[in-house]
Amino acid sequence: MPGQPLLDPKLDVIFKRLFAEAPDLLANLINAVRSNEPPIVELQVLNPQIAPEELTGKFIVLDILARDGNGQLFNIEMQTRNHAGWPSRSLYYLARNLGRQLQAGDGYQQVQPVIGIHLMDFDLFEEEQACWAFELRDRQRPQIRLDRSLQLHLIELPKADRLHSQGGSTLADWILYLKHWQEVVLMQSIESPAVKKAHARLQALSDDDEARRLAFVRERALHDEVTEKAEAEARGRLAGKVEGKIEGKIEGKIEGRTDTLRRQLQLKFGALPDALEQRLQSADEATLTTWSERVLFAERLQQVFGADGIKG
Repeated sequence: MPGQPLLDPKLDVIFKRLFAEAPDLLANLINAVRSNEPPIVELQVLNPQIAPEELTGKFIVLDILARDGNGQLFNIEMQTRNHAGWPSRSLYYLARNLGRQLQAGDGYQQVQPVIGIHLMDFDLFEEEQACWAFELRDRQRPQIRLDRSLQLHLIELPKADRLHSQGGSTLADWILYLKHWQEVVLMQSIESPAVKKAHARLQALSDDDEARRLAFVRERALHDEVTEKAEAEARGRLAGKVEGKIEGKIEGKIEGRTDTLRRQLQLKFGALPDALEQRLQSADEATLTTWSERVLFAERLQQVFGADGIKG
């Protein structure tokens, strides 16, 4: 019997199950992203479980938090949508994990680096570069690094797929897998044993009815979140249009009354001094009403605008 269609490994609930339940695969992915660093040998996933409320909660990110044998903390996320304020949110959670390490009386030398690895199914930057590594470095002399306590690696998957389509590295195989998991020929071209194992695990998850149900629940929640956000934005735009129309009508009404009063004044008293013209332009509706009533019986401009209306 043929297997079920493959689930999307970029769906956060599937991504977390793939890697949180197989720390060896997670370590391989981390090492591929940080290929210029000493490889991780031992890795413990600190949040392997997925609570039911996480599947349906709004704006919840199903991340993976892990610690290696040296105490370094890793936060791994799969992001499919570019949220407003996303960079600030990412740094906030990294900094929070950094601050949680120390207890009262602990020395700062006990702080271990917190390293974020965020795989994004969108392009965040306009530059051609796809793989980014951010640390605390000097702006003018970036070769001078202040500290390694906070590190953030970003992989823009669409861009990385274009740049690394020729393969040749484990990271290129992971990128190929995450972008083309449904394409049999491309999957057969992958050399990395870890990526092949992940693909086999994905097939097993896809054949599991409960995993498919949870994936459906999560996809529906994410869809509802996007729909609610779009509806809220649409309501905001509609309210803005209505408010704009009302303001436009009021402004148009005032402008019309100003023109009418100006013509009446010019017919009765001749050309208006500049000072009075400025007062006409800035007058509100109530003031225009008062002046329009006065002009019917006034014999001099002072009787319309008041004694100070024509000074200067």
